[in-house]
Amino acid sequence: MPAPWHEKHPDMIEDQQRERPDPQPVYPVMPFHTHCLPSRMRIRLAIRGAGRYRDGRSGGKAGMGEIGAGTNGGEGGTSGEPLRRRRILWLAAGLIAFLAVQSVANVESTLEDMANLGVVESRAHVWTWQLSSLAVWLALLPVLGWLVARLRPPRFGWPVAVLLHALATVPVSFAHVVAMVALRKLAYAVAGERYGFESWPMTLLYEYRKDVATYLLAALFLAFAQWLLAHPAPMPAVNGEADVLLVTDGSVTHRVPVTAIESASAAGNYVEIVGDGRTLLHRSTLAALAERLGPGFARIHRGRLVRRAAVRSVETDKSGDFAVTLASGAVLRGSRRYRAAL
Repeated sequence: MPAPWHEKHPDMIEDQQRERPDPQPVYPVMPFHTHCLPSRMRIRLAIRGAGRYRDGRSGGKAGMGEIGAGTNGGEGGTSGEPLRRRRILWLAAGLIAFLAVQSVANVESTLEDMANLGVVESRAHVWTWQLSSLAVWLALLPVLGWLVARLRPPRFGWPVAVLLHALATVPVSFAHVVAMVALRKLAYAVAGERYGFESWPMTLLYEYRKDVATYLLAALFLAFAQWLLAHPAPMPAVNGEADVLLVTDGSVTHRVPVTAIESASAAGNYVEIVGDGRTLLHRSTLAALAERLGPGFARIHRGRLVRRAAVRSVETDKSGDFAVTLASGAVLRGSRRYRAAL
């Protein structure tokens, strides 16, 4: 008799167990394509899959009550969108106001400095210089936003992140100067004039010193904006119960005590909440749920939270990654970038 499939392919089973975001056991299954199955079997498989999240709808386990619900989406599912839009508008308004004030101050300061040196220059030319530089910086904002999002902890330590940003100022400044000069030459040509930009090495160095300060201000603003948009306001308590999380599942809303939650894992547009032996599907982002649950929960992976009080042991590998054993006996993998959270 041939050996069972799971004994012939232990490596594939380990891969499945490692890649799953939740602590539920993975049973050895042979990979196959569902379109090869009869339609009735595909429907049966879909129903069995959905049952994983419907478990406990009636009769519920201790600590997780249920109430009827008339809407879908769950607590914090889409309610944060208006707040997010308002914050984006406020950030945009603040940026516009700052740039307007700074532009006026730069133009007036430049005119005054040139007048003190006995150099006569038209206000139109100075505004052309200012607006051309501003236009290029605005065009570079997506690039700067990407750099701020990528070159920061926990992806890199602070010393490495600062060094990488310092190195990034060189190509960013070069791109700014080249594009800025091109815009000025175009604006002057439209007016029938010629814009002179001589001594490139010295001018690049002069502009670089100014661009470093601009890069720093832009990076700080973008870091704050990203932090603000990723951390919505805490969800309000229901009927004064700050320790109860409402998890909507179809027409049923589960009242889950925060102390009954053992772990939570990101699952697309949802979060899988594990506690009291059940897994509930909650429509929310992991960041919003972490904000709602508070400091009693720690992120051990980019897509996973655990309740600190439920952690029984932490075993660290040579690579720096670790395994967390919870009170239920479940073992979850953690990333070395989040080791300090525990």
